[in-house]
Amino acid sequence: MSLALAVARLSSLRLSTLDDHLIGLQARPDLSGAARFATEFLYFGIKQARACLFAGLFFAAVFSLPRGGLLGVPRYDLLFIWAVVIQAVMVLSGLETVDELKAITLFHVLGIGLELFKTSGAVGAWSYPDFAYLKLSGVPLFSGFMYASVGSYIIQAWRLFDLRIVHHPPYWMAGVMAAVIYANFFTEYFIGDYRWYIAACALGLYARTTVIFRPLDRDRRMPLLLAFVLIGFFIFLAENVSTFFSIWRYPEQLGAWSAVHVEKWSSWSLLVIMTGTIVANLKHIKERIHVPPDVDNSFLERR
Repeated sequence: MSLALAVARLSSLRLSTLDDHLIGLQARPDLSGAARFATEFLYFGIKQARACLFAGLFFAAVFSLPRGGLLGVPRYDLLFIWAVVIQAVMVLSGLETVDELKAITLFHVLGIGLELFKTSGAVGAWSYPDFAYLKLSGVPLFSGFMYASVGSYIIQAWRLFDLRIVHHPPYWMAGVMAAVIYANFFTEYFIGDYRWYIAACALGLYARTTVIFRPLDRDRRMPLLLAFVLIGFFIFLAENVSTFFSIWRYPEQLGAWSAVHVEKWSSWSLLVIMTGTIVANLKHIKERIHVPPDVDNSFLERR
């Protein structure tokens, strides 16, 4: 146990050093042409990989654990334990703040709520075929971490790439859009699926919105909606691999595995819009209620 803790601490120290390096990259006026493109692309990939730390470690276990579990512990329960361990190590090592953990916990709760509805007998959109002790109404508790991993990626990328958003729509409008996206995942079974109408509204709301990010020492720009769609595509690919390994199955995959319908890409892209909006709104709220360190907050503490 002490050896494992020592390895975890050593790894966290190395990652902290890496983070300091990635965030504090100095100007490189010597780079130009192909050399600059290659260097920026390399650092873009490194930062992306670092931002995917939680998702990468979590899905590595998803794809490597045997379906029958280990030492009598079901696979779904092992995934839950592993996800909790990753989160604990990230927070204790300083790779993730307590505020970031709170946001990720919110995504976990939202994900579990969606899973409980989608897997219910009345809907049956998909199912988790294997046994687990840590299940709630047929939904393994690890499933919420799949949604939390998206939030973790966005939060980490925001910091590592020094993200800034230009022409962000009014935060209350973006919040309403996020709520409508989440609600449509439920109401589509009662009043119809309006995802394309919602997508059209999102296109109008975010048409002028640009995300500024810094792979190396210069700011680069991308339409925010394009970033959302690209993230949704990679989640769609991960979903295909997950269903192949029988982490969950759609009704049409119960007899034999088949590729997930491309329409799910749109669902994941909308989910990414919702997640990104929540992260942006939480950061906006934190900035507005921030108490400067030189202000006497003893009164607040007594309250």
